[in-house]
Amino acid sequence: MSATPPATLGPDATIGILGGGQLGRMLALAAARLGLKCHVLCPDPLSSAFDVVRRVTEADYSDHAALDRFAADVDVITYEFENVPAETALFLAARKPVLPDPGVLATTQDRLAEKAFVTGLDIGTAGFVAIAASGDLAAALDVVGRPAVLKTRRFGYDGKGQVTIRDGVDPLAAWNAIGGQPAILEAFVPFEREISVIAARERGGAVACFDVTENEHRDHILKTSRAPAAISPAIADEAERIATRIADAFDYVGVLAVEMFVAKDGAGHALLVNEIAPRVHNSGHWTIDAASVSQFEQHIRAIAGWPLARPIRRGRVTMTNLLGAEIETYRAALDEPGTAVHLYGKAGVREGRKMGHVTRVLPER
Repeated sequence: MSATPPATLGPDATIGILGGGQLGRMLALAAARLGLKCHVLCPDPLSSAFDVVRRVTEADYSDHAALDRFAADVDVITYEFENVPAETALFLAARKPVLPDPGVLATTQDRLAEKAFVTGLDIGTAGFVAIAASGDLAAALDVVGRPAVLKTRRFGYDGKGQVTIRDGVDPLAAWNAIGGQPAILEAFVPFEREISVIAARERGGAVACFDVTENEHRDHILKTSRAPAAISPAIADEAERIATRIADAFDYVGVLAVEMFVAKDGAGHALLVNEIAPRVHNSGHWTIDAASVSQFEQHIRAIAGWPLARPIRRGRVTMTNLLGAEIETYRAALDEPGTAVHLYGKAGVREGRKMGHVTRVLPER
């Protein structure tokens, strides 16, 4: 359990952020608009969030002395990515409120625990089997069939730590490809589209969802998000209900993203939850420029004990990630009407790295 937060934070309070990437940077920028200060702790000296905050602590997440100093300087603590060690969150939670609760972090860091949590709510997912050793694969493949996706239980994102087992693929080779780690084998879902719901939940339990977003990936990395998603109102309503049920079950405080597959189900469609991200999310970046409140401000409001805003989308929107060397194309977007360019200030360019994004907003039809 986390230390009890004050009813509300004043505009002179300091928010602690674990992690110094672009999400931390955008959280800090949103907090600054509301008069709140931020202190970022991250081991990377080149963290892009360091450029925009009041104070930084460059230290490892296991450095208890640094964590103590960090906790003493802030009023509430949050995180910008889910691979912050759960032990770090628990250590800090004994000193200052950590939101979302560290228990949520522990569940969502483990793909098996996350899937069990979701199915325990009678929400659909792809079929799955736990894999503790290579010898478990043959029987598991008999259960879920081929193709199937073998994923490490922990520390996977943007396609890392996973491999597809198709006909003719040696299961042992797949096991070795993920490093022989505890894993989960998931049935392959022939989905029609991938969608996500960005939901915010405040301490009192009120939930506000942004419009459902449709996502396209390139090599397992999000490339494009569009809102609204090209789905029926009934599917959109069900997606928001699923996200709300998950947030309520966690007694969540802050913003979370629920990624889902839209799959054919007889004459209709079914929604299957793929992943939960207990944080602000790449597919919600469009909200900065195309909604009445951004996902980042909603998160800050929630953890500060402030009321949530009612999100209103301002048009048809497309958000495109600038990956790796694509960052060099940003100048062309500067001249486009209805376009906003966001550059993350990262020092090194490498293939697949998220360097910035471009949001394009068009009038409603």
